[in-house]
Amino acid sequence: MAIHFSDHSDDLALNHEINVTPFIDVMLVLLIIFMVAAPLATVDVKVDLPVSNAAPAPKPEKPVFVSLTADGRTLVNQQEVEPSALGPAIAAAAGPDREQRVYLRADRTVTYDAVMAAMNALRSAGYVRVALVGAEQGAAQ
Repeated sequence: MAIHFSDHSDDLALNHEINVTPFIDVMLVLLIIFMVAAPLATVDVKVDLPVSNAAPAPKPEKPVFVSLTADGRTLVNQQEVEPSALGPAIAAAAGPDREQRVYLRADRTVTYDAVMAAMNALRSAGYVRVALVGAEQGAAQ
C-alpha cells in the first residue's frame, strides 16, 4: 500500500487574464522608433515646382482672381487692395456666395509666406474653395 502525502494544494490556480506586459513593451519600442524616425521623414529641400500639365478647369462666368505681384502688391481682379483688407475686397467682388471658387495666382518670385498669408486671409473671410493658378505646360515663362 502506498502512502500519498500530497493534498494537491500546491497546484497553481489557472489565470484567465491576458498578460499585456509584452504588448506594452512592444508598443513602447515602436513609439521610440517612430519618435526617432519622424524627424528624418521630413526633408528640407529647395523645390522649383514644375508647370502643371493638368487640363484646365472651366472658368466661371465672373471669376474672382487674387493676384500677388513680384513687387509685393495684392490685387483682387484688377483693383489693388491692402493685404489686411483682402477679406472685405473678396466679399465685394464675389458677392454673398462663400462657396464660390477664388483663384489665387502669384508671381514666381513671391515668397511662400506671402501666399500662405493670402490663403489664411481668404479662409478667415469664409472662402475655403481656393484654386491655385499656374502656367500651362508649353506657355512662355
